[in-house]
Amino acid sequence: MKGVLFAGIALALATSSWAQTKPQHVVRQSGSPDLEFILEAAQGGMSEVELGRVATQQGTSDEVKRFGQRMVDDHSKGGDELKNIAEQRGITLPSTLDSKDEAVMKRLQKLHGSSFDRAYMRDMVSDHKQDVAAFRRESTSGKDPEVKAWATKMLPTLEDHLREAETARKTGKTGAAN
Repeated sequence: MKGVLFAGIALALATSSWAQTKPQHVVRQSGSPDLEFILEAAQGGMSEVELGRVATQQGTSDEVKRFGQRMVDDHSKGGDELKNIAEQRGITLPSTLDSKDEAVMKRLQKLHGSSFDRAYMRDMVSDHKQDVAAFRRESTSGKDPEVKAWATKMLPTLEDHLREAETARKTGKTGAAN
């Protein structure tokens, strides 16, 4: 009986340890929409911060540089809040950009002047349309009350980011309207 109990405890500890070091796989296999949302929001927020840093350095217009800094500030703050929520649930968030976001970063880093400004703001409009939809969905359909509340809290900020990015593109303050 002790051997079975010990084996059960060892298996539980090994599984627990694996789940903490490989949470993305555990979460994705679990099929939990809330946990999927946490991982996607963390990945997207990290990308917005990194791309915002590039915009503050490579942006030509003051509007693009300000927008990039806002992405760094707002998404860093939101990411810190999400990290606390994730830690309470034993979830380790991604710490590097995924291949899609890395490709966007490399593409934008090759651009300069108004070409960078237009491409960056075009990407920000597209990304924030997706973000707003995902956060709206989580804020209305989420099952985890704390994750749902965080999505609800962040939604107005993301909607404001989208409006600001769309306005910059429409007014042509990024070099030329697309």
